Amino acid sequence: MNRDELRAIILEELSAIAPDIDTDTLNDQARLRDEYDLDSMDALNLLTALHKRLAVNIPEADYARMHSLSQLLDYLEPRLAR
Repeated sequence: MNRDELRAIILEELSAIAPDIDTDTLNDQARLRDEYDLDSMDALNLLTALHKRLAVNIPEADYARMHSLSQLLDYLEPRLAR
């Protein structure tokens, strides 16, 4: 899976959790909780959905490292390449 495919999956899952976010104009560097009003439950639901869909383990200790789409991609991409 390449980065663009992974980005599309993340955006699809994000749209399911926060349908009011316009994923076409989403800034990959923006902090999702600050810029797009994701609350902690939304963030948890997103990571859980990605865990299920991608079959990748995301330890709770790593949650704080993923504030933006870019950080999510940087975190998930190498784990999926294994």
